[in-house]
Amino acid sequence: MTVLDGWWAYVFIAIAGWLATDIWRWLGVLAGNRLREDSEALSWVRAVATALVAAVIAKLILYPTGVLEQSPLWLRLGSVVAGSAAFFIGRQRPGVGIATAIAVLAAGLYMLGF
Repeated sequence: MTVLDGWWAYVFIAIAGWLATDIWRWLGVLAGNRLREDSEALSWVRAVATALVAAVIAKLILYPTGVLEQSPLWLRLGSVVAGSAAFFIGRQRPGVGIATAIAVLAAGLYMLGF
């Protein structure tokens, strides 16, 4: 068996993945061009997107997997609090908040022996 024997499966996955997502992206671009920034529809989309991001973050904090599953809840919550504080102190730059949260979490995991 050579490396190229199963290549058609990868091509199929790539094409199917592209078709499943790209059509919706183009429809979103077409629909988005017709929306006003202060419209109710766009406000609803922003609210839903924000809620989804908050839910994913809450799931990562409260029900983690891997090494984070073994880390204490107080460390995970503490890194979020530190990252949020750094975000607001650092003129609301996401990179500052994310870097601070990761640094606090990494330092805590290191001190706990992970």
